[in-house]
Amino acid sequence: MDEEYDVIVLGTGLKECILSGLLSVDGLKVLHMDRNDYYGGESTSLNLTQLWKHFKGEDKPPEQLGASRDYNVDMFMMANGSLVRILIHTDVTKYLNFKAVDGSFVYNKSKIYKVPATDVEALKSPLMGLFEKRRARKFFIYVQDYDENDPKSHEGLDLTKVTAKELISKYGLEDDTIDFIGHALALYSSDNYLDQPALDFVKRMKLYAESLARFQGGSPYIYPLYGLGELPQAFARLSAVYGGTYMLNKPECKIEYGDDGKVIGVTSEGETAKCKKVVCDPSYLPDKVKKVGKVARAVCIMSHPIPDTNDSHSAQVIVPQKQLGRKSDMYLFCCSYAHNVAPKGKFIAFVSTEAETDDPKVELEPGIKLLGPVDEIFYHNYDRYEPTNDHTADNCFISASYDPTTHFETTVNDVIQMYTKITGKALDLSVDLSAASATEE
Repeated sequence: MDEEYDVIVLGTGLKECILSGLLSVDGLKVLHMDRNDYYGGESTSLNLTQLWKHFKGEDKPPEQLGASRDYNVDMFMMANGSLVRILIHTDVTKYLNFKAVDGSFVYNKSKIYKVPATDVEALKSPLMGLFEKRRARKFFIYVQDYDENDPKSHEGLDLTKVTAKELISKYGLEDDTIDFIGHALALYSSDNYLDQPALDFVKRMKLYAESLARFQGGSPYIYPLYGLGELPQAFARLSAVYGGTYMLNKPECKIEYGDDGKVIGVTSEGETAKCKKVVCDPSYLPDKVKKVGKVARAVCIMSHPIPDTNDSHSAQVIVPQKQLGRKSDMYLFCCSYAHNVAPKGKFIAFVSTEAETDDPKVELEPGIKLLGPVDEIFYHNYDRYEPTNDHTADNCFISASYDPTTHFETTVNDVIQMYTKITGKALDLSVDLSAASATEE
């Protein structure tokens, strides 16, 4: 172990594995360690026996739920545009099989609706009245035709200056329409985007529509067969192919610093590996992070799909904050035996949100109600941390904890920003996206 590395990565959560893959592909010498004896950290998949032990402290799940080995229950979930670019950029797609998620839905005025993503769908959507449909259609056409490099498509609006609210008001859209566009299409988790320049908002809507067209399913999302626990392992394989070294089951990884306060290595079991930089999740450097929130989650095993989702075997439902009188959105995600994550006839649903009170069970209730009858339910809360250190002073690069969203946007954004801080260069994700269509089956 007493070699010198460019980077030592601690923890095999999804963010850490993506980064170790990207850095290895870049030609850096990477050592990747984890105190656990399994890959994935918080983003691992559990079989039924492991799930039972994790939440109930017992080894024996009821027999009617089926064989334990047929379950791959994620500790969290998802996948969309930016992640797909990283998958193709690193060629990690050869280690994974994806399948499109059947449906993308939004909760609006006490009902679940399919999310309309194009001008044609806007005209058909029962979400809006006749006149609102026409206004929405015009807005969708503006977004579809918008090209950053073609001033003619801007209709005289500079989206680096015009706010999202100003752009929307030009089309006279109603509050409920703005709600589903902002939260279920552009995937913002709060309404702060309305006061920001509209360019990011328009780009997010375009990404949704492009992803939808590419996967030819009913949603812009894809999900790995056998669950998300496959993702960290695929990036770990990628890192190994490019010379990265992996060590699991390494207790008490202690980060060592030089006299100048910069990291010089990591010690475990009396041996020190030297390095110039450390990448880790918040649990490895608790004194350099602060608590910023808490996520409340429920994992449910069911014998049916989520009601009102067209019998989708996999679906996401976003419940915008305003619809429940909350400060943060609630996310529902369901997958099933179609993605090899449960035995035939069984469905796994997740409900998650940013906890706003000390009683997450009560907070999650409106989302759980939308699921209909559930066979089993497990509650799981965890604190969210963000780094407080100055990475230029200590060369420690700490990821933020996972938030409650059921799509990968925030996760991937954190990875891209960390990559730039670590390497000093932007991650080039200009890839041929047609390569993604091979992963549909």
